[in-house]
Amino acid sequence: MKILSAFFTCISVATLLTGCTKEEYEFGEIKTPSNLVLTTIVEGANAANPEGNGTGKVSIKAAASNAITYKIDFGDGNEQMVPSGDLVYKFTEPGTKEYTITATAVGTAGVTTVVSKKVKVFVRFEIPANIVTALTNNSSKNWETDKAADGHFGVGPTDQFAPIWYSATPNSREACAYDDLINFSVDAAGNISINVDNKGASFSIADATAFYGFSGPDGCYAINTGGTKRLAFLEANTGSTTSNSTKIEFSVPGNGIVNFGTGAKNYEILSITPTQLHLRSVGVTGLAWYMKLKAK
Repeated sequence: MKILSAFFTCISVATLLTGCTKEEYEFGEIKTPSNLVLTTIVEGANAANPEGNGTGKVSIKAAASNAITYKIDFGDGNEQMVPSGDLVYKFTEPGTKEYTITATAVGTAGVTTVVSKKVKVFVRFEIPANIVTALTNNSSKNWETDKAADGHFGVGPTDQFAPIWYSATPNSREACAYDDLINFSVDAAGNISINVDNKGASFSIADATAFYGFSGPDGCYAINTGGTKRLAFLEANTGSTTSNSTKIEFSVPGNGIVNFGTGAKNYEILSITPTQLHLRSVGVTGLAWYMKLKAK
């Protein structure tokens, strides 16, 4: 019985050994992707707005021979596998930024071909809807100096958010500071622009006259306000809080003048209603200046 048992055991082992076959896998011919082309189109880009219309959207297309899939590195810290090589990507950082987009075409056995392209993209800051409505009436709106209000002109230190050093009393400033017509408008793409009609002259503090191409004391100067200019909006980084500011500011191209000249280009919206606008800016002397406007 022991001999017979051993005989069947040997047959079983032999059957197992002869029944096992080795499976072999092959990648086939390894082909490296070739003729890789990377195409980018910034949404809304034209001669007037080469960095786009502010949406931040870019159409990206990678195409190569012998590619199985593509990896797209957007240059902003994000990347994505895109089998088709074709997608629309939305950049989100406000302002005009340059990004290096890199496309990697992946072939059999993981072999790759890489190409990169730089692209400049303008991303419009998402302005709170209530501010857009109050500032522009969702179309176009005129403002003027609120000359009857206390503090319609003011100045103070930059670590404060009130004109604690000087606050103008009603109707106490020069006439050229009171006749400006300040228009804010918004287009279909959400871009907000400013146009200042200063009737030929704007008030400037003495320390800022050189900034506008003049020299002299506080007074009225034939400052060119520059026509219609698109504003860039961003979150204010001035140390303000929600208790004393909207924490939204805008930058004015050119010489930056809005109401009176201090050499400032960035204006923080401290408060806004459909009828009143309170702005703060830091001028060339490093002081914080204040202005109050009212809807006209």
